[in-house]
Amino acid sequence: MTYRPYMPEGDKAAVHRILREVGWLDRGHEEAWDMVLGCGQAFVAEINGNAECIVSTVPGTMLYLDQELPLAEVNAVAASRIARQRGLTKGLVAHVLAAAAAQGAILSRVCVFDQGYYDQVGFGSGPYEHTFTFDPATLKCGSAAPPERARSAPDVRAQARVPRRLDVSDAALIHASRLARRRGHGSANYSAVEVTASELRQSDTAFGLGYCDGPSGELTHHFWVAPERVAHGPYAIQWMAYQTTAQFLELMALIKSLADQVQSVRLREPPGIQLQDLLRRPFRQHRATEQSRFASNHSAYAFWQARVCDLPACLARTHLDCREMRSNLRLTDPIEGLLHDAAPWRGVAGEYVVTLGPASRADRGSDPALPTLTASVNAFTRLWLGVRPATGLAVTDDLAGPASLLEQLDRALRLPEPKPDWDF
Repeated sequence: MTYRPYMPEGDKAAVHRILREVGWLDRGHEEAWDMVLGCGQAFVAEINGNAECIVSTVPGTMLYLDQELPLAEVNAVAASRIARQRGLTKGLVAHVLAAAAAQGAILSRVCVFDQGYYDQVGFGSGPYEHTFTFDPATLKCGSAAPPERARSAPDVRAQARVPRRLDVSDAALIHASRLARRRGHGSANYSAVEVTASELRQSDTAFGLGYCDGPSGELTHHFWVAPERVAHGPYAIQWMAYQTTAQFLELMALIKSLADQVQSVRLREPPGIQLQDLLRRPFRQHRATEQSRFASNHSAYAFWQARVCDLPACLARTHLDCREMRSNLRLTDPIEGLLHDAAPWRGVAGEYVVTLGPASRADRGSDPALPTLTASVNAFTRLWLGVRPATGLAVTDDLAGPASLLEQLDRALRLPEPKPDWDF
């Protein structure tokens, strides 16, 4: 097997074929993929001298509490029809992660087709992401609210102003708005404008609406929509970006303004928001529309995974509001067996002394006076991000330690759920 960097001049046609074979590329949308493959690192694996597998990463950052961490987003993993079930893709993913880690990425993330495959290279599942499909007419935003609620909560009665239309020519404006959006723990950003520009080109019927309220005309809040059916929906909202709660409520009121024609909208729950609070009688709507093409429903899936690529660097940026605690960590990493001997990075397996607190750290070695936590990098990443507590992971994942240590970790790592709020 030959792994090498992707070379557009010779590999573009083969990679387009791979992407068509997996159903990701429709004819006429080649430019979108060319753009995103050009703004990061892409590698191919060859069979008989032809590229038959592609894996690429895009550099970005993830916010851990108030710290920005260098991130490698695995944004494309695809194998042709003749390259399946040969270990080719898994080895190439390991090769690409080694290259990204060697260039400074201390964390990586991937959106998965199913749970299990990326566990083999050290990724652990994130939390559930909630997606609602609803009739926009049932939104409380943009309509009258009882006076007592108006006095005790943000104004949900305001009608949306006339928005600005957004299209592919506004890529730079839209990208800047996404970078400046309100963010929380786990949120991801990608600096290359090509990331957004490529997403805008994924659908011929997609469009955006928003407001340029910045002091110099910057786009402050907007959403981007890919309609499944233009006339009546569902309208799949690919993302929302806003800086204040008032801007969020205006966008929701703007969604409601589409209800005179659009019968169904699909929206992932924004970080920190319980979307059901803004829907009128959601259970009744679900029952009434259950067999309809415009069925109102709510689903939850953990569809992204993450892994630590540099444990000391991640913990050096970890500042917790808790009393300092120390323990040994015996860490395993399944990626080690997939890497070539000459790989510039070997994973993160080994023994560490871990300190968690206002100033955290991880030092190689062990201290016989300290309790020991044993974990895979998959499980430890989930613990450190705040996906699930140590006592829960000890039941369902590869993590174990004395009960008193697990309870200490539960108290130390009381974090908001990590929400990347930017997927592609």
